[in-house]
Amino acid sequence: MDRLHYRRWCPVPRRISRVATISVHTSPLDQPGTGDAGGMNVYIVEVARRLAARGIEVDIFTRATSRALPPVVELAPGVLVRNVVAGPFEELDKSELPRQLCGFTSGVLRAEASYDPGHYDLLHTHYWLSGQAGWAAKQRWGVPLVHSMHTMAKVKNAALAGGDKPEPRERVLGEEQVVRSADQIVANTGKEARELIDLYDADPGRVATVSPGVDLGLFHPEPPRLALGADPLPHRVGSARHRLGLPSDAYVLLFVGRIQPLKAPDVLLRAAARMLADDPSLRAKLVVAVVGGPSGSGRCRPEGLQALAAELGIADVVRFEPPSPQPVLADWYRAADVTVVPSHNESFGLVAVESQACGTPVVAAAVGGLCTAVDDGRSGTLIHGHDPDDYAAVLRRLHAEPALRARLARGAVRHAQGLGWDATVDRLLEVYTGAMDQLRAPRRQPPVLTAEVPA
Repeated sequence: MDRLHYRRWCPVPRRISRVATISVHTSPLDQPGTGDAGGMNVYIVEVARRLAARGIEVDIFTRATSRALPPVVELAPGVLVRNVVAGPFEELDKSELPRQLCGFTSGVLRAEASYDPGHYDLLHTHYWLSGQAGWAAKQRWGVPLVHSMHTMAKVKNAALAGGDKPEPRERVLGEEQVVRSADQIVANTGKEARELIDLYDADPGRVATVSPGVDLGLFHPEPPRLALGADPLPHRVGSARHRLGLPSDAYVLLFVGRIQPLKAPDVLLRAAARMLADDPSLRAKLVVAVVGGPSGSGRCRPEGLQALAAELGIADVVRFEPPSPQPVLADWYRAADVTVVPSHNESFGLVAVESQACGTPVVAAAVGGLCTAVDDGRSGTLIHGHDPDDYAAVLRRLHAEPALRARLARGAVRHAQGLGWDATVDRLLEVYTGAMDQLRAPRRQPPVLTAEVPA
């Protein structure tokens, strides 16, 4: 096969009409909350739908994990999911995926080659594996590359949970390469932007902060529109609790997310055990709901959290639920008194924002994007560290002071109102337009590509 040459640079359109989104390791068709599917899946889907609603078509490339999957699936009008065959038809651990990147990238390039030059105006890649494939596509197509890290190895390795595995050197090197090659890098928060600059030597002029959002049409208190200043608690604990089979007078603590050490659901269970040890009478009212499935190193012990609940003597108050579709998830938020997010690291923390949009305050670890997602003292409480006793103390106070809980619930709704997905897409389009403008600017002749790139 001849060495790949650069495609002739095509005239750049005045507006963006079609975006290629790449998500190698997790499909937007997957249910968030288990495996590798989580907030990133929600982000990709919500952004794609809203871009399409504005007349911008989106093709999402992901790795096929089943023979039964058709090559192309319409996710929404104007949004196609392209299932690229690369490696075995099964879900692979992320550590195994780098070996499939060559085949995946070839599939992406072949899909685009069936169209006239200039089919895609821009690439947006998510997570470092996708960034590697996007780098090759950027060279071939002559379009700008926008990249979202979502999580970063250097940040994760600095805040490892007990028993968790550090991210490999291969990922660190891959992330550094993506940072160097991307035309624009999207950070979820100002803190993440600083980490990109300080830890990865990213060019500050190529780092843009774009906060993720929440679907305010789906995640809202009961009744559908809660007037700011009203007390949300009497409404919120009504029909949602009935639908979920929860007692109306229970004190419900909620964890939503993938079951893995990084997310620290064990901190909530240990805090609940501490609360019951301090006040045994609370056992008649306490419900700890855990909604999610095993992920990451948590797959090694899929029943580990249930075993911990039994060991702590709280199995009777803990309710384990599988990952839920978003409408059901919204009911869980509405039914809860407090959502607990004790993660060791979060690039943003969509669970915290979804909960607040439903009028439920959040108790969260003061890490990463949670410091932005939660307005400490107004929409919830941030806790430094992961000592279960600290979480138990805050959760006991919220139980003992319904007025405080109601005040935080009202603040939670106010805080979430400024974080809708439309605002996210507005800002992303600014980033996209800026990247396109850079491409229109006079440029030197692209260098000759000497490395072999998959055809």
